[in-house]
Amino acid sequence: MDLVKKIGFLSFGHWTPHPSSQTRTAADALLQSIDLAVAAEEVGADGAYFRVHHFARQLASPFPLLSAIAARTKRIEIGTGVIDMRYENPLYMAEEAAAADLISGGRLHLGISRGSPEQVIDGYKYFGYEPADGDHAEMARKHAAVFLKMLEGQGFAEPNPRPMFPNPPGPLPLEPYSEGLRERIWWGAGTRATAEWTAAKGMNLMSSTLLTEDTGVPFHELQREQIALFHSAWAEAGHDWTPRTSVSRSIFPIVDDLDRQLFGRETSSTDTVGFLDGGNARFGKSYAGEPDQLIEELKQDTAIAAADTLLLTVPNQLGVDYNAKLLKNVVELVAPGLGWR
Repeated sequence: MDLVKKIGFLSFGHWTPHPSSQTRTAADALLQSIDLAVAAEEVGADGAYFRVHHFARQLASPFPLLSAIAARTKRIEIGTGVIDMRYENPLYMAEEAAAADLISGGRLHLGISRGSPEQVIDGYKYFGYEPADGDHAEMARKHAAVFLKMLEGQGFAEPNPRPMFPNPPGPLPLEPYSEGLRERIWWGAGTRATAEWTAAKGMNLMSSTLLTEDTGVPFHELQREQIALFHSAWAEAGHDWTPRTSVSRSIFPIVDDLDRQLFGRETSSTDTVGFLDGGNARFGKSYAGEPDQLIEELKQDTAIAAADTLLLTVPNQLGVDYNAKLLKNVVELVAPGLGWR
């Protein structure tokens, strides 16, 4: 049985000064992201999520953006997919995250991970973080562990005996504290083994836009297996709350000539296999077609059926109006035919 889906968008926040782009500066990318989140709420979408990349003409500093969106919206989830934890000071990040969550009224959903291929070599070193043993992935997981611990709100720091302001008794926690945020942290997992680790650590599963393993089966089947392993590991871990899982897809309903001009060539899209980080990686197909055709194709996507959240990757350089229309068409013309609304 299909789950009732939450449907949001995932933006990479690209900008380029090229004349064909509607998003030509960093200011354009940021301000249009806010406007698109507002428009997404108006058309009935459930979430606004953003990628985080450093040293690139893309979105890089999520918390000012998420806080601004929180102040302009009332209902939708706001989040990331994903923050590279190799770059992060986990205590400072916990303060920033809690503040953004309080501004939003508890709507923050943060996807975090070990990161993706970078624009520069070992970029996290320029931010002051270098693993002593050279294992940057383990450094990301250590940063994540500290971040999660800080979100629990427990005191740990020795108070000054002569403080400027009175302290409550006992060790001091970080402030502010936002109740419930700990259960709204997601890990971006690119393998089945990482999905099981994610469950053991008590985080929601954000299945990656690419999987860094390839067993020869279609992308959606490998993701479905990943989600099933996550749920099994979650049950074994014995956590006392219900987790969520998400997948990302490029879905383009073709309803007019502009849609056909932009995405008509995607109607024959297929999975692709590449080489990444020393091994094979599998990328999922894009979906493009008239709404009835999309409904039939998406019924065959077993990972979408298994996940409770679908994030639509949007071509942000086409501008706010086009992407708002794209989201509206998925929500109104495609989702009901799949029992998602």
